[in-house]
Amino acid sequence: MTSPGPIHLAVALDGAGWHPAAWREPHSKPRELTSPRYWTELVSAAESAALDFVTIEDSLTVPGDALQQSEPRTDRVRLRLDAQLIAARVAPRTANIGLIPTITTAHTEPFHVSTAVATLDYTSHGRAGWQVKVSGGPAEAGHFGRRAAPEFSADDRAALHEGRLPEYYEQLFDDAVDHVDVVRRLWDSWEDDAEIRDVVARRFIDRDKVHHIDFVGKHFSVRGPSITPRPPQGQPIVAVLAHQRVPYELAARGGDLVFVTPADDVQARLILDDVRAAESAVKRAGTPLQVYADLVVFLDNDAETGVDRVRRLNDADGAEFVSDAAVFAGSAEDLADQLLAWKALGYDGFRLRPGVALDDLEAIRSTLVPELQRRGVFRTEYTESTLRQTLGLPASVPNRYAAQQA
Repeated sequence: MTSPGPIHLAVALDGAGWHPAAWREPHSKPRELTSPRYWTELVSAAESAALDFVTIEDSLTVPGDALQQSEPRTDRVRLRLDAQLIAARVAPRTANIGLIPTITTAHTEPFHVSTAVATLDYTSHGRAGWQVKVSGGPAEAGHFGRRAAPEFSADDRAALHEGRLPEYYEQLFDDAVDHVDVVRRLWDSWEDDAEIRDVVARRFIDRDKVHHIDFVGKHFSVRGPSITPRPPQGQPIVAVLAHQRVPYELAARGGDLVFVTPADDVQARLILDDVRAAESAVKRAGTPLQVYADLVVFLDNDAETGVDRVRRLNDADGAEFVSDAAVFAGSAEDLADQLLAWKALGYDGFRLRPGVALDDLEAIRSTLVPELQRRGVFRTEYTESTLRQTLGLPASVPNRYAAQQA
C-alpha cells in the first residue's frame, strides 16, 4: 500500500448531469444545453477549482442504451453536441485545464481523429486529449451503413454480466487498437522541427522530416503523413474507460490513462491487479498506465443531503438510478476520505461524474476541493503549462520516425 500523496482530480461532463432527471432541477439549464455559454460555464467552473482536466461525453446515438435500436422515453435528455467541437469552442476561453473529448472508433477514420485532436492541442496550447470509445451498437451502425452490427442479444448481455465480451465486440476492440496506433503514428509523422518557414530561402518545410507512416493492418491501411504538424505535446493524452480484460488491454497498448469503475474497496484492489496484468500481457513498455477511479457524485448542500437528493431525483425519473461506476451520496468530507483511501491503494487519480452538472460541479469546487486542499493533497493553483505536465507524464515524447532516421 502506498501512502497518499497529491491527488489528481477531474470531472466527466455529460449534458445536464449523469442522473437522467438532472435536467429538471431548478438550477439546471435545459434550454442552454446546446449553447456555447453553457459548456464554457461548466469548464470554467472546473478550471476555477484547479482540476486536472474535464472529459466530455459523446456517442453516435442520443443518450440512452446504445445497444438498443430505440428507447421510447421522451422525458430524458435526447440530444448531443459533438464533444470535440465543444472542446474546440472552450479551448480559447480557458487557460490551464485539460480538455479530453470522447471520440468513437469503428465508424470514424483515424486520420480525421488525429487532425482533430492535434488541432485541439494547438488551439489549447498543449492541453488536449482523446477519450477512446468503441462504438458497436446496431443503432450507431445504422447511421453509416458501411458496417453491419448484430442485434445485442440476451446471451450477449449475460456475457457482459459475467465479465466476457461477445466475439463481435472483441473484434471492435481489436480494431480500436489499430485505430489508436495509427493516430499516434500520424501525430509523429511530422518531426518537431519539420517547419522551416524561411521566406528568403522559399522553404516552408523540411521534406525529409515529414514521414509516410505506411500503416497496413487487418482493418485498414493509412499512408500518411498527417496534414497537421506534430502537436505541441508531441503526443496528446489518450484515455480509455475500461471495465474488463479486453478494454484494459486496449488501454495498456495505446493509452496514457485508464478510467475504471470499482464498486467497493475489495473491487478497487482487484481492478488495480487486473490493469497491471493487462500491461504485462501486452508487454507495455515505458510509463505505466495512470489509473483513475470513476465515481458518480451527489454531494450534500445546505438544503438537502446527497442521499435525499438521489431519492428525490429517482422519484422524479420514476426509476432507481444505476451506473457502471460507484455512486457516492454524502458530504465532501466523507468523499475526501473515500478518495484518499483509494489513493492509498495505488490509484493515481479520480474522475468525478456530477449527478447534476451545475449543482454538483459547484459543490466539488466549493466544498470538496477546499477540503482536499486543507488536507494538503490538492493544488491551490496550476503550475504546469501542458496537460502531460499537469498529470506528471514526461513532457517530451520522442518521435518514433526521427528516432528511426537517427
